[in-house]
Amino acid sequence: MVSKTDDIPASAPSCGPAELADEAGDGARDADAGSRTHLKESCGCGHSADTAMVNGGGTHEHTEEAESKLDGHSEANCGDESNEQEVIVIQDTGFTVKIQSPGAEPFDLQVSPQEMVQEIHQVLIDREDTCHRTCFSLQLDGNVLANFAELKSIEGLQEGSLLKVVEEPYTVREARIHVRHIRDLLKSLDPSDAYNGVDCNSLSFLSVFTDGDLGDSDKRKKKGSELDQIDCTPPEHILPGGKDRPLVPLQPQNKEWKPMQCLKVLTMSGWNPPPGNRKMHGDLMYLYMVTVEERHVSVTASTRGFYLNQSTTYTFNPKPANPSFLCHSLVELLSQISPAFKKNFTTLQKKRVQRHPFERIATPFQVYSWTSPLVDHAMDCVRAEDAYTSRLGYEEHIPGQTRDWNEELQTTRELPRKNLPERLLRERAIFKVHSDFAAAATRGAMAVIDGNVMAINPGDETHMQMFIWNNIFFSLGFDVRDHYRELGGDAAAHAAPTNDLNGVRAYGAVDVEGLYTLGTVVVDYRGYRVTAQSIIPGILEREQEQSVIYGSIDFGKTVVSHGKYLELLEKTSRPLKVQRHNVLNEKNDAVELCSSVECKGIIGNDGRHYILDLLRTFPPDLNFLPVEGEELPPECQRQGFPRQHRHRLACLRQELIEAFVEHRYLLFMKMAALQLMQQKANKDANKNEMPAITQTSETETDADAKQSTPSDSSAQVSTDCSVQTDNGLGATEGDDKPLKAATNGPLENGDCKSPLEGKELEESIPGLAQAKELAETLVADDGAGIDPKSREVVLNACKAVGSISNTSFDIRFNPDIFSPGVRFPDDSADDIQKQKQLLKDSAAFLVSCQIPSLVKDCLDHSALPMDGATLTEALHQRGINIRYLGNVLEFVDKTPAKDQLEHFYRIGIIELITRCAKHIFKTYLQGVELSALSAAVSHFLNCFLSSFADAVAHLPPDELVSRRKNRKRRNRVPGSGDNTAWASLTPSELWKNIASEAQSYYHFTVQCESVDQVVDKYGLQKITLLREISVKAGIQILIKEYNFDSRHKPTFTEEDILNIFPVVKHVNPKASDAFHFFQSGQAKVQQGFLKEGCELINEALNLFNNVYGAMHVEICACLHLLARLNYIMGDHAEALSNQQKAVLMSERVLGIEHPNTIQEYMHLALYCFANGQLSTALKLLYRARYLMLLVCGEDHPEMALLDSNIGLVLHGVMEYDLSLRFLESALANNSKYHGARSLKVALSHHLVARVYESKAEFRSALQHEKEGYTIYKNQMGEAHEKTKESSEYLKYLTQQAVALQRTMNEIYKNGSSASIMPLKFTAPSMANILEQLNIINGIIFIPLSQKDLESLKAEVQRRQQLQDPEKGEQPTQDSPPELEDKIPVD
Repeated sequence: MVSKTDDIPASAPSCGPAELADEAGDGARDADAGSRTHLKESCGCGHSADTAMVNGGGTHEHTEEAESKLDGHSEANCGDESNEQEVIVIQDTGFTVKIQSPGAEPFDLQVSPQEMVQEIHQVLIDREDTCHRTCFSLQLDGNVLANFAELKSIEGLQEGSLLKVVEEPYTVREARIHVRHIRDLLKSLDPSDAYNGVDCNSLSFLSVFTDGDLGDSDKRKKKGSELDQIDCTPPEHILPGGKDRPLVPLQPQNKEWKPMQCLKVLTMSGWNPPPGNRKMHGDLMYLYMVTVEERHVSVTASTRGFYLNQSTTYTFNPKPANPSFLCHSLVELLSQISPAFKKNFTTLQKKRVQRHPFERIATPFQVYSWTSPLVDHAMDCVRAEDAYTSRLGYEEHIPGQTRDWNEELQTTRELPRKNLPERLLRERAIFKVHSDFAAAATRGAMAVIDGNVMAINPGDETHMQMFIWNNIFFSLGFDVRDHYRELGGDAAAHAAPTNDLNGVRAYGAVDVEGLYTLGTVVVDYRGYRVTAQSIIPGILEREQEQSVIYGSIDFGKTVVSHGKYLELLEKTSRPLKVQRHNVLNEKNDAVELCSSVECKGIIGNDGRHYILDLLRTFPPDLNFLPVEGEELPPECQRQGFPRQHRHRLACLRQELIEAFVEHRYLLFMKMAALQLMQQKANKDANKNEMPAITQTSETETDADAKQSTPSDSSAQVSTDCSVQTDNGLGATEGDDKPLKAATNGPLENGDCKSPLEGKELEESIPGLAQAKELAETLVADDGAGIDPKSREVVLNACKAVGSISNTSFDIRFNPDIFSPGVRFPDDSADDIQKQKQLLKDSAAFLVSCQIPSLVKDCLDHSALPMDGATLTEALHQRGINIRYLGNVLEFVDKTPAKDQLEHFYRIGIIELITRCAKHIFKTYLQGVELSALSAAVSHFLNCFLSSFADAVAHLPPDELVSRRKNRKRRNRVPGSGDNTAWASLTPSELWKNIASEAQSYYHFTVQCESVDQVVDKYGLQKITLLREISVKAGIQILIKEYNFDSRHKPTFTEEDILNIFPVVKHVNPKASDAFHFFQSGQAKVQQGFLKEGCELINEALNLFNNVYGAMHVEICACLHLLARLNYIMGDHAEALSNQQKAVLMSERVLGIEHPNTIQEYMHLALYCFANGQLSTALKLLYRARYLMLLVCGEDHPEMALLDSNIGLVLHGVMEYDLSLRFLESALANNSKYHGARSLKVALSHHLVARVYESKAEFRSALQHEKEGYTIYKNQMGEAHEKTKESSEYLKYLTQQAVALQRTMNEIYKNGSSASIMPLKFTAPSMANILEQLNIINGIIFIPLSQKDLESLKAEVQRRQQLQDPEKGEQPTQDSPPELEDKIPVD
């Protein structure tokens, strides 16, 4: 396999051997960027692994060229400003060098001039035959090549040069790196790191179902096409209608992972470090090993290499043993003394390089698995060493030991960003530092809660303590010193960090030069919330009062401002919709601010302007903030708002603000257009009636926008959802969710319409174009030179929608409104009134527009949540906070089409219940001491899920007794109360608490006293509840079959709880350029320009790789779309290769049972089928069905699609009875969720009919086809092609049925001698099955008639003038579906 991809470890946080010398040094950063460009060879095209340089990745010269339209990104490696022309020339000239290493055959390696020498090192360290070397230099004609030199800068290096690998003497550091690398090689197939959630390893099971790589299908084609060899029997538990939901199949056993033992023990010897006299003989350190043959040996690492010495466990004798075998590499030494090592190590490396690179590259952020087998705990010196040093991945290899996180985070922001290469380098660096920081912060937060870090204020009470570890500041989510007393105490202190993180995210996305935020990570672990922040230089030396020069440290009692801060924040006010405003300080002087009062500005000792405490970046949510004397709009009151919330920090989401402003913009345009029309009409009718204009326009707009009069600033935008739903909020809510645009970019308020809206509106309202033009000119020249009437039009429209300017549309919010303790000057009373009205309107907009639009999207299946995470995402995309979950569920309950939303309702209930349980679990855990943790967690899960009514906790008795005496002194863990209180929880009490939590937090009534009642009432699955609570609370359980329903013994024992993981929230830095390419690629594809779209998306993939490294959700979405395009354009093999990567990446980055992974499995199955790998396709579909059963159960609209896929493939391999089970299940499901008259149902009937036809049961076939025909006739009319097709098929079935009957009669009459005319029993052709598969997967758009297709084709051909004929035929049929399903990720 290609292994260039393995230079990615360099870029992914702390993974594997420390190949990148000084990670934080600038050199390394460049190397990183350099290693990026290589990805395009390894990931950009199918891996042809048949040349000598298997791992070079460079085999693909063609990709070099094909993908090198990089506008000079290659400069990203060198950062130099050479012009693009030159770069492109350089790019095309890759060349080959020969590499000769000691004791191995020389081999050729394809390199490009932009690469660094470092990358060749990387390739060698990963190659099977040279992987055991780490300490070497590369020499050309006897000259050593510098590690960070670019190849183009080396004299005499050209096509065919011979590079020699020369062994270098070791230093202590090199020896340690070597041991670490050997340890990594020995562990390379061991999944325990993925189960334990360390070093950014995560699980992937795709290869279990595909038997290795999908690319080499030639071997398998012969096998695959002979139908009799395919085993199609699905496992019993995934058949439709089954009630059994086993857990064990979630992690199938991978044959590859059977551990191959090369060595029993490899550890540092107790004789370290060498004494002075031995140091002077070149001893660096001592190792102790036990070989598989049970031979105990002591090894010296010296400057010249490794040799056996004569020490034993108790006697020190550093003299070389006899024979001592001095070897430069540990592997060579071990191969000489242990035959088993030699044999197994070779096999292991063969297997290692055969694995897909995506199975072993580290992910940028840690993914945890909620289930795990019992992993053997093996002795591991490197792991032990890591645990006891504060090292994170590479620290010891960095000059100056610990990393100054703040400096790194801020300097990366300051990197230049004038052109693409600079931006790539900058974004790469920002992303890298962020992922490292998140890993370090998580590790530190766990150390703090586990009690392993000394507090900086050890005298205070435990929950008031603060900590510093590894240059990161940690504080606990408790209300220290009554800071939040007015806002809700501990509840507010718990909510503030996440609000603050959202603020950091928003300001980070606006990215204003000169304004700095802190690195922020919020970690929930063992019931505590820990905030980790980078440290502003100098802040610890001074009191806060002195350092804050902007904002307020006491919620607005004293306020200060600062010119420079106002200037910087002014730049963010437009994208973040924050209004500049005055507040009064304690002396009653007006102070100008451009943020909320809590936002503090501090100039650090480094002279940078920092802002922190951004918890009120977005305006308050009045639905959850009852204010004396303020009335909410009626649509809110009807739903029982305002409601009392736990704390007063509830604010609106940024997505909501965006949607609201967009909605207002449409209103603004409509009103201006109407008034212009009005003026025109009046001008024609009567030139004297000036005053009437405004009146009539008022009545019109009244009708149109349900506004109270335009001139009244407190205009109520009531349920005017019409505008909004038409456009589905345009771009803000595409299905392409993981790549959702950062709408808070530098969009001008007025310009944030999506392309969609413009068109729709123009058709609907005359005069709109005029209004647009008018609005634009007004903005352009400040209203000069426009006649007063038009100006009045705009003024009226501005007033009506609550714009802060009178000449252009501009809505901003004052985040301090309704903040307790904030006072405003009298002269701004009018303005404040307007702001209050805006807040009320946006609260109403959420309830009356956003919630209905979400439900509408679920009804027409453009939003398809499958589990809690995807549901949360669907809410958040539309700006609905989770605290509205109860409301959303009530709204669904009152919807007439409630049955079609059953899946949504069920997922909502599960989410609501598990979130309530999580709230209770949080406080429950705080009272548990570490030694009783597993007992306490298993007890809680028993109370939550087990049918066993009197779950009794197992107290670990012996430990508790012996510690009673000194408990007082030892227990410094935060919040320790009575440590056995947890044991008294009972199931009925827990469910009572859940019900009351649901009532008080979500204002939703869950009628239930026990888990079994809930399961029956709402049709839930206990396994799904277990998954949701485990994922939310960070619990890892043993993977085995649990009996939830036993009434005699509890489900879980303490042995079943394996671990508690942190749940981490952090900022996700974005790759902006890549993202724009991706979006324009999508747009092209939707217009039907597949080829251009494909090029753009390839380009995006390249840039994403440049910024994120090889693993990232956005790269996954990119590969998914690319595979789909390859498939549509007829390149099935390429589609398969890209989709395989998408599946692997989704498993690794999102999780093995994430809804997105399930979708990716389904697509991969389709491409496998198209490539003739039928058994693989079936295995993948069965896997997808199992996962979906586990995640959301059988009753889900997406299950219908999956079942149709399985049914069709089974029909293709002539398993008719099985096929019918799945297709009939799909039919029932489609009828339920799409309505009995939907075209999907018609198609389902047709598919079932075809299977009955194949079974020669014509009566049943006819019955189903008639149903389908009726639907087509009613929906499409007689003349439609689909209706005609169906009636043709009906005729054919009738003929077949008659023929069969005749034959039967003949047989009855004449006995066996009858002359039987042969019947046509059609076994379905693969092509036909594939066509149907394409239709149901939305690859071809059904409701286009042949005529439409012809004209569309002609149009597309005319536009594209494609030289390539085969590509010309296709795009048309396939472009529309892309609209249906851009990137179905939710």
